[in-house]
This record gives sequence, C-alpha cells and structure tokens, in this order.
Amino acid sequence: MHHFARRSAGFTVALAAAGLLIAGCGDDDTSVSDTVGSVTSAVMPGGGASGSPSPEAEGSPTETSGAEGSATPDEDPNADAGETTVQTPDGTEVTVKGSIYQKYTEAGGPTGTLGMPEGEEQVVADGGRYQDFTGGTIFFSEETGAHVVWGDIREAWEANGGAEGQLGFPVSDEEDTPEGKMSEFQGGTITWNSSDRSTTVTEN
Repeated sequence: MHHFARRSAGFTVALAAAGLLIAGCGDDDTSVSDTVGSVTSAVMPGGGASGSPSPEAEGSPTETSGAEGSATPDEDPNADAGETTVQTPDGTEVTVKGSIYQKYTEAGGPTGTLGMPEGEEQVVADGGRYQDFTGGTIFFSEETGAHVVWGDIREAWEANGGAEGQLGFPVSDEEDTPEGKMSEFQGGTITWNSSDRSTTVTEN
C-alpha cells in the first residue's frame, strides 16, 4: 500500500465559536460552514455526565485495500481520549479519535495548520493507522505513537516507501534545525534545507 496523502477532551463549542468568529471577520459572505465547518466534540469517557464512551470510539478504523488479507489495527493506548466529528464544507462528517485526535488537537484542530480531515482513519498493512488532512497527515503505530508528516519531507518519505519502506513510521514531529527542518523515522532521518529547498534522506 503506497497511498499517503498531502500534509484532551474533545473540541468544545468554544473552539467552534472561535472558528466562526474568525471566519466572520473576512471580507466575503462565504458561509462559515464552508470555511471552518462545524465541530461537535464527544465527551471523554469518565469525564462527562454519561461516563461512557461514544460508539464511534469503540469501533475499528477503516482498513485500506490493496494489502493481502485484513490488517489488524494496532492497539491505541489513547483510544478513550476523546474524539471530534468535523463537518467539512461539502457536508461530509468525518470523525477523528484516539491518539490521532490528540495530535490533531495539539496542531490546532480544523482551524490549525492541518485543517480539515479529508477522510476517515485508515489502517496500514502492518497495523499502523493514518488520517489525511488538507495540510498533512497524522500517522500512528503502537510502537511510535502519533506524529505529523507534511510538506517536502512527507514527499521524500513517500518516495522512499512511506511507512512500509526502509524508513518506517515517524518517531517525531517535524522539528526546526539551523538549516531548516527535520523529521525522524524508525529507520532514519529526513532533513529539509531552507536555503536551496532540498531534502536529504539518511537511513540508519
């Protein structure tokens, strides 16, 4: 499988309202739902009045096609961390949950750098998971946790086989370096040089 796309308690109504406020400051009359989408947050198990997780949190992520047999998803230690359902501009409702949800929250959610989700969580052939967003992709495996890959580093990673290549899953988010940016993977490092906009892949 070589498809990889472009680069806590749940999103509250306050976050959605903030998004609406930002959208309302623009010069055009585009519908706020077309700009930000509506966000509904599920309550973290044990943290709300009901004390029980939502049905979606207990479900299995979608398995990708193309791999022989069915991949068994890795156990997510943060499966009960919460989730959010985002309504995209085209009206599609997409759920983000567990460890990927936590990382998405850290990145600012739908109004952050990652932007809107492009589809439901998917399963990689070896059991890891990923979810595509308009600004990048969050990858998760039980061994490495959840990390964001985007931009030129993501393109170089995909060109080297992505999670199923020699580099494997990301073990860090993108970090700043004196020369530009860097992301670490199970099998090596990819760096991006801001002066000439080049990427360098170094395998362990």
